[in-house]
Amino acid sequence: MKVIGLSGGSGSGKGTVCRIFNEIGVPSIDTDLVYHQLTSSSGPCLSALIKEFGEGIVSQDGGLDRRALSKRVFFGEGAEDRREKLNSIAHSFVLGEVRRILGRLSVDNKFAIVDVPLLFESGFDKECDVLCCVVADKETRINRIMARDNITREHAENRISSQIPDSRLSELCDIVIKNNGTEADLYNEVSLAYKKIERMFI
Repeated sequence: MKVIGLSGGSGSGKGTVCRIFNEIGVPSIDTDLVYHQLTSSSGPCLSALIKEFGEGIVSQDGGLDRRALSKRVFFGEGAEDRREKLNSIAHSFVLGEVRRILGRLSVDNKFAIVDVPLLFESGFDKECDVLCCVVADKETRINRIMARDNITREHAENRISSQIPDSRLSELCDIVIKNNGTEADLYNEVSLAYKKIERMFI
């Protein structure tokens, strides 16, 4: 089975791209969903985060309070160092689970796509056969993030500025999917991308 690594900044539309890949027969793994599952209740991943960032990141239901954690790693002096520590902890648990899922999928599938926002920072790009990214105009991404996460423009801009620029992602990846239009436009982009990927392994 060939592994497609999917990257893209916040608000680029990676989740929709994965859903479209699913519709055309390629199973997908959403690492953000895996992270949610690993931190929704007590367990090794959440314990490691609490040890590093304190009990203030725990919600009333006992899971991770992502908004509280986000404030700690995106704002204030030393935020960049705290963000690197968060990524280090999260990657070790999330990518381990991704490898287990891929092992189960490999029996029946020709391809699988893994949505890894920090594909290159985590080092998971080295475990992929094809590298793909989703890009979108900055203003479009800001509006999507604000609407999706109910956060301020400043917070959305801080999130984007902390990530690899689209121009650099486009240089690093084999396939670039543009997502500035409608969902129908995106479906066409993904279909074309999948045909290119298939031709790479004929």
